[in-house]
Amino acid sequence: MSYRTRLQYTDEMRSYIWDRYKAGDSVWSIARSFDRSSSSVHGYLSRTGGIRPPERKRHSRCLSISEREEISRGIVAGLSVRAIASDLGRAPSTISWEINRNVGPDTYRATLADQGAWDRALRPKPCKLVLNRRLCHRVELKLMRKWSPQQIAGWLKHEYPGDDWNQVPHETIYRSLFIQARGALKKELQQHLRSRRHIRRSRTSTLKDDGLGGIPGAVSIRERPAEVEDRAVPGHWEGDLIEGSNKTCVATLVERHSRYVMLAKIDQKDTKTVINALIKQSMKLPPELYKSLTWDRGTEITGHKRFTLETNIQVYICDPKSPWQRGSNENTNRLLREYLPKYTDLSVYSQAQLDWIARELNERPRKTLGYETPAARFIACVAATG
Repeated sequence: MSYRTRLQYTDEMRSYIWDRYKAGDSVWSIARSFDRSSSSVHGYLSRTGGIRPPERKRHSRCLSISEREEISRGIVAGLSVRAIASDLGRAPSTISWEINRNVGPDTYRATLADQGAWDRALRPKPCKLVLNRRLCHRVELKLMRKWSPQQIAGWLKHEYPGDDWNQVPHETIYRSLFIQARGALKKELQQHLRSRRHIRRSRTSTLKDDGLGGIPGAVSIRERPAEVEDRAVPGHWEGDLIEGSNKTCVATLVERHSRYVMLAKIDQKDTKTVINALIKQSMKLPPELYKSLTWDRGTEITGHKRFTLETNIQVYICDPKSPWQRGSNENTNRLLREYLPKYTDLSVYSQAQLDWIARELNERPRKTLGYETPAARFIACVAATG
């Protein structure tokens, strides 16, 4: 049985790997370019958690390899330190330090001295989360509550304005999670991230293939008033169903202005059951805060006319294969999958449990709201209605 020799990645190979990985190519397709297994490339990427290391550069004030060659030649020629320094345009102390640091003039070699200087330059800056353990503990607690690093960073900035010591960028949190060598955040906290990945991946997007179905009397989203589009006026909602195993589902509703979330338990996916649940949910809000509903093209909304007659809430239907037209709802459904995973029986969740999940999301700060929580924004809207 023959074995392939171990492949040592050159600088060009490493750059190629990172370029393709950042572009969203799979590890398998990258590995195939080198005729190697995916574990080979994955092992290389995982050393830094899928985060490309910064390119190392020599500072302009440091001695170059050519200058060290001149120092070596000067020593062999018997020149003094001051003479060598004068030829290079450097301070004599710089040349003296360089020679003594490399075991003196008798054993000085330019190549070895240059490599030693390059190796000694590796001084990783201590991570703030290592230096500030109280801050690290706050970050750990929020991660365990399923807050994203961006939400945590925004919340810290809101809670401690002007106090840099108690703030941390979201990128630092990600790097501390994915690069375990930093010694800041435990690897177990990665499971609380939305993606549950243990290695950084570039952003990719996929479109959900919604069932079209025939919806009689549907009012197109293109007829929706302008006040709904700019999100300036509260009371306009987006809705959809998230599904589990055994044809179980939960109705999700998101208010466009505040991103406030409501969940409704659905026993069956037929249009009568869904419309009844939506009507019941609408009764919990004042009319000023429930003016319209934008829904996907699922067959469960075919009874939308009855919903409008009983609630006086206009329903608008999205275009085919256009989930981005309900962007707030799509993003919220992705968040909800942390609590309501795919391929699980959603019928086991009571309405009280669904209300608790909605409250968890509503109490998370959102970047799009200036790191204010949806609950606070929605409560302000309720107070404004008097």
